[in-house]
Amino acid sequence: MVKVLLTGGSGFIAAHAVDILLQRNHDVVFTVRSDEKGQKILSNHPGTPSSKLSYVIVEDIAQEGAFDEAVKSDPPFEAVLHTASPFHFKVTDVKKDLLDPAIIGTTTLLKAVKKNAPSVKRVAITSSFAAIINPNGHPKVYSESNWNPITQEEAVANPQNGYRASKTFAEKAAWDFVEKEKPNFDVATINPPLVLGPVVHYLNSIDNINTSNERVANLIQGKWKDGLPSSGIWIWVDVRDVALAHVKAIEVPEAGGKRFLLTAGYYSNGEIASAIKSNFPDLADKLPQDLKSDKPDDVYGIDNSRSKDVLGIKYRNLEESVIDTTKSLLAIGA
Repeated sequence: MVKVLLTGGSGFIAAHAVDILLQRNHDVVFTVRSDEKGQKILSNHPGTPSSKLSYVIVEDIAQEGAFDEAVKSDPPFEAVLHTASPFHFKVTDVKKDLLDPAIIGTTTLLKAVKKNAPSVKRVAITSSFAAIINPNGHPKVYSESNWNPITQEEAVANPQNGYRASKTFAEKAAWDFVEKEKPNFDVATINPPLVLGPVVHYLNSIDNINTSNERVANLIQGKWKDGLPSSGIWIWVDVRDVALAHVKAIEVPEAGGKRFLLTAGYYSNGEIASAIKSNFPDLADKLPQDLKSDKPDDVYGIDNSRSKDVLGIKYRNLEESVIDTTKSLLAIGA
């Protein structure tokens, strides 16, 4: 059992991480931007004492010094899970809306931990497959050794580039910080691709669904009835496996200094739609007629062995994830 600071506590992955941290008997302090969000999370863990679960306000992670006070604690923190980073494409200014919060948010946190939390030994950071993928030329097999080669110039071209760059530059900044500053802690990064899985109902409405689950929402609401769009990156993972990987990354000594490509395997929008159709027959009339997969036969390979060998992750399958995602979205009004 350790005392953990969890940033971005109301996020899709973080909300599940709170549950797993408590199940595994860790003490948790999470950051949120408002008292309203903090109280909402606390009220859904009734009977959990404040010594086990509490929150601090960090209004803007892109401000220098944003985490200086949040990292101070008595008893002191021993680990940090940094999940706070924007993932959406509704942006007006790529630098201000995507790049700055991701990069400055990461470096500001690491500086604060070094300066004010000498007891912290491990910081696990939510990165992304976006920091690994090379959309202009896939290698034969993706693993943790690959980096997205995106440039500063390409980063501001559009929101999709901006998101990929934000994850790439933020993760590189973390590794550079550890190398140059030689802090009291080491770092592990979790690099998931498309993240599906149930939303935590008390933090969500169908109007503010997280970006990665939008495709399931679009299917069950009939928005893709006329045809499936391209699936995109072809690999996926369940949010509960991602949350567990974050927790394992602070529990397992060998995880320090490592990246973890976290994926359960391949998917297509057609396979997601087929899983919905066979398990929710009353939604069949919302789905398109053609449910065939658009995944290419020569799709790139993936090596997720490190996540299994070091973190012990046993991945959920696509059908289970789609069923649980669909149920959770129907419960909040999809």
